[in-house]
Amino acid sequence: MGTNATTSKKIVVIGGGTGTFTVLSGLKTYPLHLTAIVTMADDGGSTGRLRDEFGVLPPGDIRQCLVALSDAPLVLRKLFNHRFDKGELSGHSFGNIFISTLEQVTGSLDKSLDVIADILNIRGRVIPVTLSKVRLMTELKNGKVLEGESVLSNYQLLSRFGIKKIYLTPKAKANPKALQAIKDADVIIVGPGNLYGSLIPNFLVPGVPAALMRSRAKKIFITNLMNKHGHTDDFVVGDYVRAVEDIIGRDDVFDVVLYNTTKPPSSLVERYADEGEPVSLGVSAKNIPARFVGADLLAKRLPTLPKKDLLRRTLIRHDGKKLAKAIMKLINE
Repeated sequence: MGTNATTSKKIVVIGGGTGTFTVLSGLKTYPLHLTAIVTMADDGGSTGRLRDEFGVLPPGDIRQCLVALSDAPLVLRKLFNHRFDKGELSGHSFGNIFISTLEQVTGSLDKSLDVIADILNIRGRVIPVTLSKVRLMTELKNGKVLEGESVLSNYQLLSRFGIKKIYLTPKAKANPKALQAIKDADVIIVGPGNLYGSLIPNFLVPGVPAALMRSRAKKIFITNLMNKHGHTDDFVVGDYVRAVEDIIGRDDVFDVVLYNTTKPPSSLVERYADEGEPVSLGVSAKNIPARFVGADLLAKRLPTLPKKDLLRRTLIRHDGKKLAKAIMKLINE
C-alpha cells in the first residue's frame, strides 16, 4: 500500500469519522509515513445497511480515511464520497458500496484495501483495528443496554444515567497489522472524534491498549471542539482524555493533550446550542497541566454543504492545516 508515502516519521492516527479524516488530510502534505487505524464498530446509515444485508465489515470510516490519504484525481475522490439521494440506493455512498463489493470479491476487507490503495493512489495505509464482525454494546447504570453504535450515538440520556460498561460482542481479535503499526510508530495520535462511537471502540479490542502502553512513540490526544448533547454534556478538555485513558487502563498514556484555544463565532454556537456546547479548558491559566498544549485549531472558512446534509455541526470544525501545523510542531520538539 502507498508506494508514494515518504517513509520518514511513522505516524499512526487512531479513530474514525470526520475527525480522523481532517487529521489525515492535513498531515498528508508533510513528508510522513501515515497509517490510519480505524474503528469497526460503526453500524449506522449506509454502513449499517450494508452490514445487515451482506454481512460485510463496516466500510464508512475506512472510506473517509482512504479519500483523505488519496492522491488520485479529484473526480475519483468525489466518486468515492458520492452519496445517492434517490431510488433503492438512496443514502448509500458509492465508496461504501465499492468497498463492500470488493470485500466479497476478494474474500476479505484486508485484501480489498490493497486493491483500493492502488486505485486511489493512497499516501499511507488504512488498517481496520479488527477484522472481527463486532457490535458495540453499552450497559447503563440504570440497567438499560444499548445494542449497536448507532443506537448509542442517537441515545440522548447517556449523560443522565451514565455508562456502567461498554464492550464489543462477540469478543474481537486485534488485527495483527494494527498492533504492528502501533509498535513501529514514532508518533501516535488519537482523536478528535465521537468519543463513544469512534474513539473508545478502538481500545475495546483486546491487545490494542497493551500495545499502546508498550509503545515508545510520542502519544498525542486531540480534544473535540464541541460537546455532544446527551453524551458529553459539560465535558472539559481533561474529561475527554480521562475517558479514553480509563478504557486503556492507565492515566498517563498521552504525552500531549492538544486543545483548541479559539472560540467559535457566537452566532454558530447559538445556532447549534441543541447539539452541544464548545469544549472549554476547565482549569485556570496557572493550573494548566504541563501536558496540555493549546493552539488555534478552528476552521475560519465554512464549508459549502448541500441542503440535504444533516451534519450541521461540521460548520464548527477543526482546520486540517492548522491541526497538522500544531502536530508537526509537537513532533519536531
